[in-house]
Formats: sequence, C-alpha cells, structure tokens
Amino acid sequence: MEYINDSGTEICNQDFAKKVQEISNANLDRCYQCYTCTAGCPVAYAMDYYPHQIMRMVQLGVKDKVLTSSTIWLCATCETCATRCPNEVELVSVMDTLREMALEEGVEIKEKDIVSMHKTFLSLVKSLGRQHEISLLVLLKMKTKEFFKDMILGMNMFLKGKLKIMPHKIKGVDQIKGIFERSQAK
Repeated sequence: MEYINDSGTEICNQDFAKKVQEISNANLDRCYQCYTCTAGCPVAYAMDYYPHQIMRMVQLGVKDKVLTSSTIWLCATCETCATRCPNEVELVSVMDTLREMALEEGVEIKEKDIVSMHKTFLSLVKSLGRQHEISLLVLLKMKTKEFFKDMILGMNMFLKGKLKIMPHKIKGVDQIKGIFERSQAK
C-alpha cells in the first residue's frame, strides 16, 4: 500500500520495508533509534541523512528519499554500525540492499562516481574472485575520464609496493561466479 500526498508524491510505501527486510535478511523491527550506528560511523559527517535516519525511513516506507539519498552510496561498509548495534541489526546489509534496489529501479543517483566504483568493484570480484587495485584504478579512470586525478598518490603507492601489477590468483573463482549468478537470478 502506498500513501501519496496532494502533489502526487509518494509519502510512504508499506511494502518497501518488507522488501528491504526480505532481501537484506536484517530484522528492521529491532532498530529502536538509539543512534549508536550514527555515533560510530566514520563517514556520517558527509551523509545527507544519518544511518539511524535511513533505518527509520526504511521502517516507515519512505522509499523515494531513501533510494535517492547520498548516504546509501557514501556508506563505507566498514561494519562499525553493525558491530556496535545493541540489537545486532545488520545495517551494512540494509545499505547494500538499498544500493542494489536503487540501481535496479534506475533511480537518479547523485554520487555518479561511487556508482561506477561500486559496479567496477563487483565486476572485478566476479571475474577474479577478489579485488585487484590496479585493474580497479584503470577501469575507473577509463569510465570517469579523470586520467590524471590522484596520479601522484597512485605512483607513490606503486613505488612503495602497495599496488601489485598482476592480480593474485585464488582458488574457487568459479564458485564466486556462481554466487553472482545465483544472486542475479533472484
């Protein structure tokens, strides 16, 4: 069920919270707005809505504001929020679910470069089974056309041995590809 205001804008969508809970496998009802997630978040200062506010909006079904927020893209998935949560709400899983929902629905996203990073990161994990930083950098530079941005930093990291030219091979790449295929089939 949806609630729409006089100007035709959706206010809340009751099915939204159910869908987020189902996909993320996080118990949204456990969140009682203690603000612990926000207090521990290292990037909360840059977010348009704090993590606890996103959780509340999801609970209330405020789909449009949640999916168009910068917060879901700025989340560093560091798991500080989930680790500190007194009720063990998996906020990282919720944020990841919200990002995927925004992409699926073709929502206008403010953080274009983060979306490119997200997609590129996942494509490398799917194909290599892990992340390879130089491949990520090259692919992102090709997508964003910002070839010289951060060049000095990248060279310093390379010279200090922080960036490996060849990706490390792992066992089980086919199983990882299978995980991606099964998740896309949902």
